Amino acid sequence: MPGKEKLVHPFPPIYDENSRILILGTMPSVASRQNRFYYGHPQNRFWKVLSNVLGTRLPETVQEKKDLLLGHGIALWDVLVSCRIHQSQDSSIKDPEVNDFSPLLDNTRICAVYTNGRKAGSLYQKLVYPRTGIACTVLPSTSPANAQYSLEKLVEEWMVVRKYLTCL
Repeated sequence: MPGKEKLVHPFPPIYDENSRILILGTMPSVASRQNRFYYGHPQNRFWKVLSNVLGTRLPETVQEKKDLLLGHGIALWDVLVSCRIHQSQDSSIKDPEVNDFSPLLDNTRICAVYTNGRKAGSLYQKLVYPRTGIACTVLPSTSPANAQYSLEKLVEEWMVVRKYLTCL
């Protein structure tokens, strides 16, 4: 496939010592890389879904997004540190290399892992779970390519993350 470039993850995970849940995507999209932050495509519904699930206003700036995550004990990252990918198409991923989750897991109180979409879930299950032993829950993708899910249906499915926001 033309244009299938090797991509190295361009930004660090978001977490602190109070993070209790971890939400993982696959790799940042073209728009996210251009905007230099997670879920930067204007039609991606991640921030809308999360703010609805948490009952907060929609964050607009990168700092507001970080504050929303950390203020609710949520860590955010991606499964892969590098791969070959065409544009933002998860289905085109080849040669995946996973992130080292040890520093994040050693310095947080993560008790649940969620993936944003099936591809992130399958990569996590195959390449990360054997190392961490922490199972993941696969949630429907917030990508605009996942048109079968309305915003309301996504919010309903993602409500499960609230279960672990108070875990010890």
